[in-house]
Amino acid sequence: MAKLHLHPGKERSLLRRHPWIFAGSVARLEGHARPGDTVEVLAADGRALGRAAFSPASQIRARMWTFDPGQPVDHAFFKRRVREAVAWRQAHPDLARQEGVRLVHGEADGLPGVIADRYGAVVVVQLTSAGAEKWREAIVAALAAATGCATIYERSDSDVRRLEGLEPRVGALLGELPAAPLLIEENGVRMEVDVVGGHKTGFYLDQRDNRLLTARLAAGRRVLNCFCYSGGFSLQALAGGATEVLSIDSSAPALEIAARNLAHNPQLDPARAHWREADVFAALRELRQSGERFDLIVLDPPKFAPSAAHAQRAARAYKDINLFAFRLLAAGGILTTYSCSGGIGLELFQKIVAGAASDAGVDARIVHRLAAAPDHPVGLAAPEGEYLKGLAIQIGQAAEAAPVRPD
Repeated sequence: MAKLHLHPGKERSLLRRHPWIFAGSVARLEGHARPGDTVEVLAADGRALGRAAFSPASQIRARMWTFDPGQPVDHAFFKRRVREAVAWRQAHPDLARQEGVRLVHGEADGLPGVIADRYGAVVVVQLTSAGAEKWREAIVAALAAATGCATIYERSDSDVRRLEGLEPRVGALLGELPAAPLLIEENGVRMEVDVVGGHKTGFYLDQRDNRLLTARLAAGRRVLNCFCYSGGFSLQALAGGATEVLSIDSSAPALEIAARNLAHNPQLDPARAHWREADVFAALRELRQSGERFDLIVLDPPKFAPSAAHAQRAARAYKDINLFAFRLLAAGGILTTYSCSGGIGLELFQKIVAGAASDAGVDARIVHRLAAAPDHPVGLAAPEGEYLKGLAIQIGQAAEAAPVRPD
């Protein structure tokens, strides 16, 4: 096994159990290691710190598999880690009955670069690091053993793979996808999952609990859902008793899936749902100019800032859409606003939204702090994993406005 020697002092983050080793921390590699090979990590004084996956093409030069220098990284290692991750979800009271669940969430489950989502009887896996790629067969076998699912499909097509020197890989790893559309039920609403061409692994499981909150807030309210994608927030709002839901997205294919999702739920009144293909920024301006008002607005935009280098430009975009939303809220209305940008931290995001409220001239208060669902845990030593953050904000409560209902 090759040995990765660190510069003096660069072991501190590992002693705090942060799993990443950046290129600037590496003094030298003793021996030969190919991409994804397991290397022994040593402090400058020779202390063994654990074992990591080597990635010579990435600025994250190695990702820790284990902080135990004596623990083997082999097939049994991945079988155990995957089994533990799956068992934890199966035992969680909020996840056990869900048909769509994230089974493995990278570093937080001790498996850097490994994402696995289950949709009914299908598991979709995404391998984004050189180490995960190296142990592809072991990971797939471990997922099959832990879930009993006969179909495992790969969606390793995210841009992050290129940073690792890896080409995209997509296709069936085990079994075959069903010919009919893949459907899951989430909190009483049926949704179509596009495993082959949809965003991420086919669906945004991280927003599950926030979609349920939308249902709880929607009763008797007129709702606007921006960047609606396949309509998850929209359908939950309808299920919660919204009087009307206007959903906007720039993607015609996404809106086609959203319309089919509505049809999959005959208990929902289609007359209360309206879909609009448009640029969200332009649509918000038009709604403002026409004097429209909404009681509940959902802003769930795409990633404006993938890294801190994009934060300044992204901050402008976040402020603009939140400013438009505040100006469209009726008295006592609620805005639920999200950022999935890793380059925008929670403190900065709240500051941006506060600035938008100030410019809109509204009094506002935070009534819920929002995050990813519990099957997307965050390692305490690696806060970078907390990419999704959100706020539910109520403005100027009028006497006649409906109160915020508790969870």
